[in-house]
Amino acid sequence: MGRRPTIYDVAREAGVAASTVSRAYSRPGRVHAETAQKIFQAAERLGYRSGPLNGQQPGGRPTHRSIGLVIADVTNPFYGEIIKGGYEAAREAGYQLVLLHTNESPEVERQTIEREMEQVDGIVIASSRMSDSALRMMAKQKPVVLLNRIIPEASCVVNDNERGIRQAAEHLCALGHDSVLYVAGPEISWADGVRWRALREVAAQLPLDVRRIGPNEPTVLAGLSAARRVAELGATAVLAYNDMLAIGIMNGLHKLGVTVPHDVSVVGFDNIVYDELVNPQLTTIASPLYRMGLTGVRNCIAVWHGTRPSGTPLVLPVRLVVRQSTTQRRRKSTSPARGTTSVSGSAVKSATSIVAGSR
Repeated sequence: MGRRPTIYDVAREAGVAASTVSRAYSRPGRVHAETAQKIFQAAERLGYRSGPLNGQQPGGRPTHRSIGLVIADVTNPFYGEIIKGGYEAAREAGYQLVLLHTNESPEVERQTIEREMEQVDGIVIASSRMSDSALRMMAKQKPVVLLNRIIPEASCVVNDNERGIRQAAEHLCALGHDSVLYVAGPEISWADGVRWRALREVAAQLPLDVRRIGPNEPTVLAGLSAARRVAELGATAVLAYNDMLAIGIMNGLHKLGVTVPHDVSVVGFDNIVYDELVNPQLTTIASPLYRMGLTGVRNCIAVWHGTRPSGTPLVLPVRLVVRQSTTQRRRKSTSPARGTTSVSGSAVKSATSIVAGSR
């Protein structure tokens, strides 16, 4: 018995791209009628069968017409736009979106995905806290798309963290700051490790002194707690792992009598809805979160229908949004608290935390 025809066989037969074949089945209204007819005729000649036509995925498994979207914290507004984008992509394709919450726990994440694996056609995981090996095992069982994380075995969609960190660092340098304190996120966060390494690299080029405190939970409460350490270190500029931490830091500094931005400039990352509601409004790196969710779910559906992941992550552009939480450095004689260490460029010797790994 010969091998089953794939989406790529249909694409060659019809003279179109594989992505057009996938779209003809998953979003038929988005493909020209003549093109769709040519694709369906080619599929019939080859004996190709797609899930929407007979309830079977090309590999012979039943299709559930649903995609699981896994998020670390349902209360974090960072995930709101990702969920909206994912929902729109699922709706377009006639799929349901199943939302799964893991409470920032790699154990809960693994258990939740294993429990739901047989009920969905694919899994989109936003900011996974699991190990690379666990994710590889998942990807062998069902189509897996990762958001804010990269492994070669899965389709991955990430923000341009390096460019965002560079824009933030250059912005602070232009305001006269010669050192930046990075307030880290969770130790098991892949994005946190990428951002910290990017800051060290750009610091060596500017040059800029960098220090790091953490790890911290990516929450406002954690930012409130970190504010005292920020004040003790005499920081004039802070770059936070995310906006929630940044907002907490600003509020904590205010309670300590430290003024933002005149005493300390603060930059966040993500551009969540709260950034324009706080006082002062938060300068941040804007991430295309809606597009990330939309693309992630679309790609997951395409993989379910036979599209092969390219192996190269899709990197989405980011941009610096300057608001009122950053300003020109005001020169003062305050020196760092005794026992702390300032580090120039990549020769980092942070005395307050262990550097997060590459996760």
